[in-house]
Amino acid sequence: MEALAKLNNCPTSPRKMRLVVDLIRGERVEKALSILKFTNKEAAIRVEKLLLSAIKNWESKNEGSRPEENQLYVKTIMVGGGRQLKRLRPAPQGRGYRIRKRSNHVTLVVDSKNVETKTNS
Repeated sequence: MEALAKLNNCPTSPRKMRLVVDLIRGERVEKALSILKFTNKEAAIRVEKLLLSAIKNWESKNEGSRPEENQLYVKTIMVGGGRQLKRLRPAPQGRGYRIRKRSNHVTLVVDSKNVETKTNS
């Protein structure tokens, strides 16, 4: 059974977030947490919190089972562009250059590799 966690309107550009997200795609949860802990980027802190949230969501769906026993892994993780704040920076000769302060949305799905199939008797 899979669990989902979302992070909306994170004030980091999607390009910077994808650099961190690509490091943990498809990895086991324990390894992904250690990778994020030692990644020296601001986006890694936000993704680490999101991953911990997805693990807790999985635990609440699967009462009585532990993530270590079920070999949780990052099934899918996607980064999409969020809204842009548009600001003006003064430029020469009375003009204004536009600054786009980007944000992003991150969706993280965690699943277990030990899927127990239930058979109907």
